[in-house]
Amino acid sequence: MALAFDDFGRPFIILREQEKKTRLRGLDAQKANIAAGKAVARILRTSLGPKGMDKMLQSPDGDVTITNDGATILEQMDVDSQIAKLMVELSRSQDYEIGDGTTGVVVMAGALLEQAEKLLERGIHPIRVAEGYEMASRVAFDHLERISQKFEFSADNIEPLVRTCMTTLSSKIVNRCKRALAEIAVKAVLAVADLERKDVNLDLIKVEGKVGGKLEDTELIYGIVVDKDMSHPQMPKRIEDAKIAILTCPFEPPKPKTKHKVDIDTVEKFQTLREQEQKYFDEMVQKCKDVGATLVICQWGFDDEANHLLMHRNLPAVRWVGGVELELIAIATGGRIVPRFQELSPEKLGKAGLVREKSFGTTKDRMLYIEQCANSRAVTIFIRGGNKMMIEETKRSLHDALCVARNLIRNNSIVYGGGSAEISCSIAVETAADRHPGVEQYAIRSFADALDAVPLALAENSGLPPIDTLTAVKAQQVKESNPHCGIDCNDVGTNDMKEQNVFETLIGKQQQILLATQVVKMILKIDDVISPSEY
Repeated sequence: MALAFDDFGRPFIILREQEKKTRLRGLDAQKANIAAGKAVARILRTSLGPKGMDKMLQSPDGDVTITNDGATILEQMDVDSQIAKLMVELSRSQDYEIGDGTTGVVVMAGALLEQAEKLLERGIHPIRVAEGYEMASRVAFDHLERISQKFEFSADNIEPLVRTCMTTLSSKIVNRCKRALAEIAVKAVLAVADLERKDVNLDLIKVEGKVGGKLEDTELIYGIVVDKDMSHPQMPKRIEDAKIAILTCPFEPPKPKTKHKVDIDTVEKFQTLREQEQKYFDEMVQKCKDVGATLVICQWGFDDEANHLLMHRNLPAVRWVGGVELELIAIATGGRIVPRFQELSPEKLGKAGLVREKSFGTTKDRMLYIEQCANSRAVTIFIRGGNKMMIEETKRSLHDALCVARNLIRNNSIVYGGGSAEISCSIAVETAADRHPGVEQYAIRSFADALDAVPLALAENSGLPPIDTLTAVKAQQVKESNPHCGIDCNDVGTNDMKEQNVFETLIGKQQQILLATQVVKMILKIDDVISPSEY
């Protein structure tokens, strides 16, 4: 740490406990920060694209996650460096806002940092680099707007939406079933979408998984699936035209809030107490029967006696159903959640065409399907798979596909994938650099080079010679002035992404460029890092 001296030459200390702190200043600080950002980007670089590799992450308590979803990898990675944490937040904000493109945004930021490092070594001031990047990102943003295409679809013609979801799923481990899963995702989104308001509430789509079966058995249920079974094994397993009472009060006698004890010294008193309890249960069950309920779904447990009574009175019941599931059941069936038995009334009952219990394979696992609901705005995607990790990864992949379908309903502009949009932006930014006379033109050119990192990584991960492939595609784009030429990752034999049906959402791409530029600007502006040194 730097010592300061007063007018009489006596040293004095500015920072408390400065010998316990380490400090990096100027170019060293920027280089250390850039190295941390690049290290994170390098980890994700190999997961980009349809031929990207997966990462296996083990948590401290031994849980294993296998994924190639950028946001998930970084969430689980438990990074220590503050700059690496910025990269984690970068991919998280892309995930929250767009839901897809979480790997690409980090690779993009890493490439921008790499280019910035070269410029700093040449002696260009970091602020000038940041300003140049800002100008270039605006050029790229506007250029994406120009090369984008509107995408017409309707509730009857869902093919365009399915194709875009297939592009997202093709880079995941589930790509062999991408057609079926894309259709499920699109149908689920359209079932809960409000096409007039162009809004989709993804909370109404419940994604449930069960180990066993195969990925092809994944299905979309227009209703709710609950991982519970009937509370008594002799209750009916199939109820048609069910009227459902949704309760949050337990089937138990009321307990006083204060401490109490009951002295029972004769058999008669015990009989009276027992009869009182039985009468209480009787009234509860009768109240449910009187309003016309044919199924009771309760958030809490039942007394065994209540369970027995329910069975005898032919009133099937389900217990211990979670709060979120209760809300979804209430939305789907059009019922009201009832907190007290006294408030039960016929209009508060939910209606469902069919409630059935389904068992799986030779296991004793059973699940409850509530289908043909009065309000089919709540749907469930039920995933099957060979092991738990497969199901978790399928859930993450489907989340990406659902987000893409939602984004297309909000804004139906698309750009073509396979790195074609990045290459096209790179050419546009390169051309724009000549119009800026200042030092910024170096930064703008570097931005154009950084945009090439995505197609380069795609080519590398697909086993193609990266530089040869990129230069060939770039030359083809300039020659034919066709912004749809990209990297042929799947070896189809054509570079035209329009023919290959590889699409991405316009807002997703624009968000990637803006977010990556913002984070890089922030990292470049840091020139002094004071941190407590490790002992």
